[in-house]
Amino acid sequence: MRSLIHNFTHNPKNDILSGLTVALALVPEAVAFSFVAGVDPLIGLYGAFMMGIVTAVLGGRPGMISGATGAMAVVMVHLIQKGNEVGLTLENPDKNLGLQWLFITLLLVGVIQISAGVFKLGKFVRLIPHPVMMGFVNGLAIVIFLSQLNLFKETVDGELVWLSGQALWTMLGMVGITMGIMFGLPKLTTKIPAALTAIIVVAAITIFGGIEVSTVGSFIRDGGGKGLEGELPHFQSQIFGLFGTLNDHWDLIISTAFLLAAVGLIESLMTLNLIDEMTETRGSGNRECVAQGGANILNGLFGGMGGCAMIGQSIINVDAGGRGRLSGTVAAVALLCFVLFGAPLIEQIPIATLVGVMFMVVIGTFAWSSFRILNKIPLSDALVIIIVSGITVWKDLAIAVIAGVIISAVVFAWQNATMIRARKRVKDDGTKIYEIWGPLFFGSVQNFNAKFDARNDPDSIEIDFIESKVSDHSGIEAVKNITNKYLNLGKKIKLTHLSPECQLLLLRADAKLEAIIEKSIDDPRYYVVTSEMDDEV
Repeated sequence: MRSLIHNFTHNPKNDILSGLTVALALVPEAVAFSFVAGVDPLIGLYGAFMMGIVTAVLGGRPGMISGATGAMAVVMVHLIQKGNEVGLTLENPDKNLGLQWLFITLLLVGVIQISAGVFKLGKFVRLIPHPVMMGFVNGLAIVIFLSQLNLFKETVDGELVWLSGQALWTMLGMVGITMGIMFGLPKLTTKIPAALTAIIVVAAITIFGGIEVSTVGSFIRDGGGKGLEGELPHFQSQIFGLFGTLNDHWDLIISTAFLLAAVGLIESLMTLNLIDEMTETRGSGNRECVAQGGANILNGLFGGMGGCAMIGQSIINVDAGGRGRLSGTVAAVALLCFVLFGAPLIEQIPIATLVGVMFMVVIGTFAWSSFRILNKIPLSDALVIIIVSGITVWKDLAIAVIAGVIISAVVFAWQNATMIRARKRVKDDGTKIYEIWGPLFFGSVQNFNAKFDARNDPDSIEIDFIESKVSDHSGIEAVKNITNKYLNLGKKIKLTHLSPECQLLLLRADAKLEAIIEKSIDDPRYYVVTSEMDDEV
């Protein structure tokens, strides 16, 4: 029992206070992303609660916070709009059909994400290079910063315009006070969470000072919502009747589900990696995949927006001392309580103080060291950092990470393609030996073939692979082709020092190669990592 409690929380006080801080920061984020997706704010808030509670208790990374996110919201909006358009064409028009399509899609998202965890695909986050990770956090910091700038606007005659005059200075003042408290308080004491203290102080100043500022409540109402009070969204009882309305739209449902699942897993696993580094501990990527999938299924069943891990709130939680599962649980339960019981109080919290909290998150998230190392690392890595940062801001996280991994892989392949060498020497009996050095794969095949002179070589040839490895099908074909050239010229050829794995690859491709593969007793033994040896992420 003691071990179970220890795993749930290392420091109850820190976990509870950091959870409350995160819950306050979750409110405007969930509301804002609900507007992005085109759904009622309550759907985003309840979705954040369901994502948060499931992943906090069952997820693979204690201290990581999940909820409604912008990365998934921008994918959802097209599906919802299309569903609403179809709904208006029905005999009995249903302007909320897109929302019901979203619930169906979230069920598929959950199944896909759980499958990723069951088949242990979470480990592939290790393939993400460090420059991609740096570009990701830089781009995400910029995205968070830009998203906060929209809160410096107000609605005038139905249009959003920038604040000016007294309203702008008041907003900036509140943001400055919040950031000042968060910067200075930890230097005095770390026993009190700085973010929560800043929110309470600024809220007290505006409430008791009678200062007119934009609040959580006014923000929701300005966006078209009715505040934090309302009914819990529910899954339609006629859901199975909805399948008839899909008709030719299953391709949109399925493609959106795969995209949402991919975006959610990439953002969650990247956040998991980042929190691992911050806490110097290790989470389980596969377990997180299953938890994220279960949470999205729950959202689909009970009418939430769905979501994934939130890097900003996760960093707030960790910085405030939240390390155990209790912090995420408190954040989720507190969010629900805010909506159900504390709506009048939460609606009075100034938006400015929450903007200040997020600005401090931006400062803490951005990898400032990237400026110092840009001229000290390979040019290709520097370009990857810049490109991934730019694409994250321009498009979205998933596209940025995929592009960064592809660029890094291409650069790696190109560099290794030029590394293959062939040292040549002739034995006393006249046999010419080609000692191959470097990996033989699709990128190095052309250089490998150029090393040989089959027509002018002596009648006996050895190709020594003691410092090389045949890595893929292209490498296999290159070996087969070069051996056939010598054999067709009536010359004798031997392949020596092939590792057992390389021998198996070649013999599977062409059993006739066994006659020219020399299995000497001094062959090196190669030990490779297998799936059994590979720990979970």
